This record gives sequence, structure tokens and C-alpha cells, in this order.
Amino acid sequence: MTTTASHITNSPPATWQTDIVRSSPARMTLGLLRIVIGWSFLWAFIDKLFGLGFATESGKGMVDGGQPAQGFMSHASGPFSGFFSSISGRWADYGFMFGLLAIGVALITGCGLKLAAVAGATLLGLMYLAQFPVGADAGTYNNPLFDSHWVDGLAVIALWFTRAGDTFGLGRWWGGKVGDSWLR
Repeated sequence: MTTTASHITNSPPATWQTDIVRSSPARMTLGLLRIVIGWSFLWAFIDKLFGLGFATESGKGMVDGGQPAQGFMSHASGPFSGFFSSISGRWADYGFMFGLLAIGVALITGCGLKLAAVAGATLLGLMYLAQFPVGADAGTYNNPLFDSHWVDGLAVIALWFTRAGDTFGLGRWWGGKVGDSWLR
């Protein structure tokens, strides 16, 4: 039996994770995967904001005047380098940081997984293209075509389709409020 609720006009009723994934261990694994990937986005935001000395050097955080998106945009290589140079700017730093924060929070809470999956896969795809591993620098990569950006991008899409926010998250409550709209 499917339980549905929707408080937004014209929103399709919510589909629950238990309707899609029948195995309890699989649901728990998807819930944990969602939290782990969400934390990787949120941690990237925190480190790039404050320059904690992990991926972002101390003193080079955004609060210190650092430009977090410029790192991969200004060092873009391959056939897309011109594109990334043309869209770089301070606005890209703010958009990048907002994206990391919003995607991380959505994945950790389990609310807004549809938007987080689209935004996350898009952001990861752009980061992949900025360091496109095919071409002159291909010898510096472990795999000439795929890398972790692909894995994470496909994972966030799978989390969306399996309603992974319902397990260890607020997705079931949120789905009761917004149904299966784009806010789900």
C-alpha cells in the first residue's frame, strides 16, 4: 500500500523509498551513501570558505579573499579551457560556493534531492570537463576517461531515483509536504 500526501497544488503524490527499494539493508546503504556524499560537498564548502589547510591552503579561504572556483577554472586544460576562462569571475566563486553548500545540506538532510541531484551532477560534470583527462595531460590520470566525478555524479542521481532521503533523513516528512514535485 502506498501512502501519499501533497500540500502543494498540482504536485504529484509522493513516492516513498519503501515503494522503490524493498531491501532494508539496501535502503540503509543508500541513506549512508547520501550522507557521505553530502558531507563531501559540505566539507568542500567549509574548507574553501575558511581555508582550513586541507584542499584549500590556510589563509586562502574565501573569507581571506580567496577565489575557490578560480582554482579549477584558471587551470583548466584541454578542449574546454577557453570556455572555463570565459566564464570565470567572482560571480562564479559565489555560485560555486552556494552550490557546494546547498547540495551538501540537501543530501545530508534528505530534502530537495531532485534539485540536489541535478545541481550536483551538473557541478561535478563541469569540474570533470575543467580537468578533462583526455589529451595532452592524459598520462597524469589513472583512467583516461572516467574519474570520481563520474562516480559521485551517478551516485547522486541514483539517490534521487531511489528516494534515499527517506532513510536516515527528513525525506519522508519532506515528501509529505511537497509530494513528488521538484522540491522533493
